Amino acid sequence: MGSASIVSAAARRLQGKVALITGGAGSIGECAARLFSKHGAKVLIADIKDDLGESVCEDISSSSSSANGCSYVHCDVTKEKDIENAVNTAVSQYGKLDIMFNNAGIVDEAKPNILDNDQAEFERILSVNLVGAFLGTKHAARVMKPAGRGSIISTASVCGVIGGVTSHAYTSSKHGVVGLMKNTAVELGRFGIRVNSVSPYAVSSPMAKGFLKLDDDGMSGIYSNLSGAVLKPEDVAEAALYLGSDESKCVSGHNLVVDGGFTIVNEGLCMFGKSE
Repeated sequence: MGSASIVSAAARRLQGKVALITGGAGSIGECAARLFSKHGAKVLIADIKDDLGESVCEDISSSSSSANGCSYVHCDVTKEKDIENAVNTAVSQYGKLDIMFNNAGIVDEAKPNILDNDQAEFERILSVNLVGAFLGTKHAARVMKPAGRGSIISTASVCGVIGGVTSHAYTSSKHGVVGLMKNTAVELGRFGIRVNSVSPYAVSSPMAKGFLKLDDDGMSGIYSNLSGAVLKPEDVAEAALYLGSDESKCVSGHNLVVDGGFTIVNEGLCMFGKSE
């Protein structure tokens, strides 16, 4: 084996692992599916966007650098039977489940006045963002506990760390995701299962741009403490890659914030001024 081949093999940080990614048909989930596969994982994409999910899968499978196995399963994360089926499909197709990435999420319309907020819409956001993460964690644990290992990752948000950034429903759901992560990390640690979350700032994605009513140029102008940094879905996927790999074998119960320092400073009272 030549030196280039040795380096290439060493770079595959998920070699031999099986990963299930909810919301894997677009944005962060799609980037994670492509990145995980590139690093040697067999990937099962779970989503409700069937045509898009199948297309992403076919593209990954046809890539010469990602010929590890990629498949798609329809999955509405608010339905336990769908989550149960997705986990069972990963095990039946690939023999095990090493990484569960609870990434599916939605955002509601910005309504700053709580009196304008509707109960049904509030519950809809929590159903996808929080209940979906709960069900994914539950059924991943079901198959990981007998194996005595596994990594469960959930996409939270800076809105799960601070308040005032977005809607009541979305903020509540992401605080819930972080709380669920911490509680299940305590429970599942004794079975060798690590549970973590990744909390991005506003990612330049269709969902974020739609909520904030900004284009690409507008997204790049959003305040961040780290000058010149513009968060992209690929950056969040890289964080999930770390949490899913053995490089983070001693990391559990951790909320990995990927925000360029946004949540550590109050620009209204900062002796260093605002980042340009």
